[in-house]
Amino acid sequence: MASDQIPPEPTAVSDDQKTDVESQNKKLEIDALHQEPPSNPDHDDDHFGFRDNTNVPKLSYLLAQIALIKDKLVVRDKWITLARFQRVFAIYQILPGPEAAELCMFFGCLSAGRIGGIIAGVAFALPGFVLMLLASYLYSLAGFENAYFNASFRALQPIILRATHKIADHSVRKQDSKKVDPFLVIAAICTAVNMALRINIFISLGLYGVLYTLISRRLWIPAGALFLLQYVAYALYVVFKGIPSPVSLALGIAKTPSLINLFVLGLVAGTLSFGGAYTAIPFVQVEAVLMGAWLPQSVFIDGIAIGNILPAPLVIFATFVGFQGAYLADGNLGNAFAGAVVITLGMFFPCFLFTIAGHELLEKLVRNKFLASFFDGLCGSVIGVIGVIAMQILKASVEGMLGRVKEKQLDEAITAAAQVGPAAVLYVLALVVLYKFTNKYTSLLLVTVGAVAGQFLFVD
Repeated sequence: MASDQIPPEPTAVSDDQKTDVESQNKKLEIDALHQEPPSNPDHDDDHFGFRDNTNVPKLSYLLAQIALIKDKLVVRDKWITLARFQRVFAIYQILPGPEAAELCMFFGCLSAGRIGGIIAGVAFALPGFVLMLLASYLYSLAGFENAYFNASFRALQPIILRATHKIADHSVRKQDSKKVDPFLVIAAICTAVNMALRINIFISLGLYGVLYTLISRRLWIPAGALFLLQYVAYALYVVFKGIPSPVSLALGIAKTPSLINLFVLGLVAGTLSFGGAYTAIPFVQVEAVLMGAWLPQSVFIDGIAIGNILPAPLVIFATFVGFQGAYLADGNLGNAFAGAVVITLGMFFPCFLFTIAGHELLEKLVRNKFLASFFDGLCGSVIGVIGVIAMQILKASVEGMLGRVKEKQLDEAITAAAQVGPAAVLYVLALVVLYKFTNKYTSLLLVTVGAVAGQFLFVD
């Protein structure tokens, strides 16, 4: 908003003029701090350049949480100035972990030091963890092949596609003009192509961060050479070693769902969650589903769907993975709960570490223009990762998981194939509802109606 921006101080003015400008700037900042939040969030832009859309659970929960923190602690209680809040928020946008959790820890540190930051972070994460833990337990009781449970999820996946659109719309825009940056769009598209070529996504993220840094400084020749070099290197790799394996992303750190492996898996995934949980999802998927093979793909997709409808940061999907992985290993509920706890601790540990231990250093680094350009490119590249994940979930939602029908009788396989048409129609209708209606209860209504419709469409 215009009132959030403080005009820059002139570089060459008289003392009297300088005093007048400083007085005017001070008044503008005070007015901004006392400004009331918009009364109609469905139509007004929020404080961060998004348009609030409460029918997208993960994005709307994030925006609502951040807006609440800003309104209460900055605008009303004046813990810090508006300008400092914007700098702090910029820092947490480039750190791994949920920004709302990191803001809570930041204000906790201001209130009671590092202990206050830890308490604030735990208080933020605990409700979502408890809800996902309960959902994981109920899922295990319902059964992994429960027809009624699986049918209820067929209308929920459009939520992820809608959230992808909203996140992408923000991440590919220039910070100054808010116009779409074609280079960030290209970074997203090329990252998606690289995933199809099975190029490690973290190579793509780092590469397009560097490329955008060069482009922002108009170093066209080095940028073009580096862009071409990635595909030359890939071609040489294919010639001498063949097409990369689907598990090329995996580090092999969780071949079994033991407690120590689950903690390490959460720790690495949490460290890599730049741009949100969507960058951690493919890493966890490869480790748990493809390389480790201790979690079925269908169960993993269900965990993402559950994470998207809970009022919690999406990284909480790791709790579901830890619970189901440990439970499927030996059927012991005690180990399942322990697995959920340790992988969640690992996932949130980097968030706590960076926020509480290194904030002062990060606040200095975020002003570095070189790093700012690098992270802009990285965030644009992340959109390609998110888009591929959304398409994979779309396919699973419409077609159903092939593993569920692969070894069944012919008549059962034909029945499953016949469900593709109704599933596609249900998907499109749910997506239209998400785009058309912005009431805050739309998502809850969609969950209910989708679950009921699924019983009639997909259960004999």
